[in-house]
Amino acid sequence: MELPPFELERWLDEYEPDADLMLAESGVRSLASTRFDLDVDDLGYVIPTDGTPEFRAEIAERYGRDAENVVLTCGTQEADFLTFMALLDEGDHSVVVSPTYQSLASVPGSVGDVTEVRTEPPEWELSVDAVAEAMRPETTLVVLTNPSNPTGKYLGEETMRALYDLVADRDAYLLVDEVYRMLADDPHPPAAALGPRAISTAGVSKSYGLAGARVGWVVADEPLADDVRKWKDYTTISPPKLGARVARRALGEEEAEILNANRAHAKANRERVADFLDSYDLDWFEPTGVNGFPTVPDGFENGKEFCRTLFEAESVVLAPGGVFGYPDRFRIGFGLHTDELEAGLERIGRHIETRQ
Repeated sequence: MELPPFELERWLDEYEPDADLMLAESGVRSLASTRFDLDVDDLGYVIPTDGTPEFRAEIAERYGRDAENVVLTCGTQEADFLTFMALLDEGDHSVVVSPTYQSLASVPGSVGDVTEVRTEPPEWELSVDAVAEAMRPETTLVVLTNPSNPTGKYLGEETMRALYDLVADRDAYLLVDEVYRMLADDPHPPAAALGPRAISTAGVSKSYGLAGARVGWVVADEPLADDVRKWKDYTTISPPKLGARVARRALGEEEAEILNANRAHAKANRERVADFLDSYDLDWFEPTGVNGFPTVPDGFENGKEFCRTLFEAESVVLAPGGVFGYPDRFRIGFGLHTDELEAGLERIGRHIETRQ
């Protein structure tokens, strides 16, 4: 397999280390480690290497599945990667809904062939008919993020059920990265609850503010989950012991408090960004989660020029829409601390005004 450069990560690697303010961050502000009991005795591997049966059973219950359907991973990125490796063979075809996080298209594209189904503003609505038209007899997988990264579009239950029925009828699988799902005020059932041809991946990085815990998971039908386990033995062996302890607490007795606080924080910051965008006549779809995908201001050739010159003038990092395949937009993350967001918006406004 031959993977292309990960454009978003290369962009962040170039600009983030020297920036004053990071508004390309895609998660909720991180929780302090001091709120959790970190005493795990020794720092050996987690055995079994796909996570303890008790923790996997707790996650499985959320999906109406059993512990054998769950594999714990080192973050959602690994969950997605291992699923692709377990499911796809050379020459297999995948349909990927865009815009999306690059790895969800690049990894299956490195194994087989990918057809992109583009969603478009202002509503970023997904046409199930368009997915059907993109599928082939050799289609193995349909892939999307829900809620979307970068648009924040959250597809409803009716659309997801229709998509699942389509994929199941074609003997394919539906993989849904749901790492932002729990930031919705009223999350609808996860993809893996739709049936055996659906796969959910998720983790505690984005919705829970625990990116440093590095804990994610795959929920899949047992034969596929077993294949994911085989691949995991060749990658990270085991989820991190400290991270698994923190994640289990966050998904247990502390979950309601964490999610209520994070949802309120995201909503308040989203309103701040909406007011800012209105004041500069910029358009966006009001997102679920902590990412928005606004239009590039007048006076800038595209998102890359806007983001590059913003960094040079104001030391603020945004993500250009071109890394998601939409060069006339940029991604802004608003899950960070409010004082940092407000300072960043002030600098962005000042930079826009230099071109007006």
